[in-house]
Amino acid sequence: MKKNLKEKLHEIIFEADTPEGKLFDVLLLVAIVLSVLVVMVESVGSIQDRYASFFFYTEWAFTILFTIEYLLRLYSVRKPVSYAVSFFGMVDLLAILPTYLSFFIAGSQYLLVIRILRLMRIFRIFKLGHFLKEGYFIVKALQASRAKITVFLFFVLLMVTIIGAIMYVVEGGVNEGFSSIPKSIYWSIVTLTTVGFGDITPVTNLGQFLSAIVMMLGYAVIAVPTGIVSAEMMAKRPTSLNTQSCRTCGREGHEDDARYCKYCGASLNE
Repeated sequence: MKKNLKEKLHEIIFEADTPEGKLFDVLLLVAIVLSVLVVMVESVGSIQDRYASFFFYTEWAFTILFTIEYLLRLYSVRKPVSYAVSFFGMVDLLAILPTYLSFFIAGSQYLLVIRILRLMRIFRIFKLGHFLKEGYFIVKALQASRAKITVFLFFVLLMVTIIGAIMYVVEGGVNEGFSSIPKSIYWSIVTLTTVGFGDITPVTNLGQFLSAIVMMLGYAVIAVPTGIVSAEMMAKRPTSLNTQSCRTCGREGHEDDARYCKYCGASLNE
């Protein structure tokens, strides 16, 4: 059966199984890389002063190109709103908004580097199915462990609050860095996460002893969520996924033998 314009556009824009679709995606990736490089080079003051006009027109050329592409994506799917609020839909929108916002907010065009997120499509374009499958596997493991991680993070929040209050009592009278409980909590977060900026440091013996304990606790903070996610990953096994995109909701990640979208129930073969 002969495909209509919307079906043909969807096949080219969203799928990389045809020569036309793969060519479109490769050219799109090249355009994304070039546009990000232009934004990065423009941030160099000496170059920007010399080639300001070139950067201005180049940015607008890429923005117009990506705007047309975004509108075609909305046109080719059955439910444009579903695609617009999806992850890639939001990324595609954010990839063009900064240029238009530059009329109202000076310097906002530098946020165009968010376009680099669009390079995530490279896994689908070059059929790196193994990496794509593992990516979905990790996402599923994170989703399955979110309740445990939420409880753990809540416990950490209580812990840094208590530690901060204790350090304020110990150091507050003799150390200007611990001038308030919020600042002490900031110190406990920096220390517990083993970041250690060093902008606030304890000076009393008791404060330094407590700091050593917090530092050692920091390793547990790193290990616990890692263990939670690892356990979920061991309990699950990745399934074989393809890169077919649903024409109704625009989402990918379906099993090879799937006939209907597992997210919205629409037929994948129409």
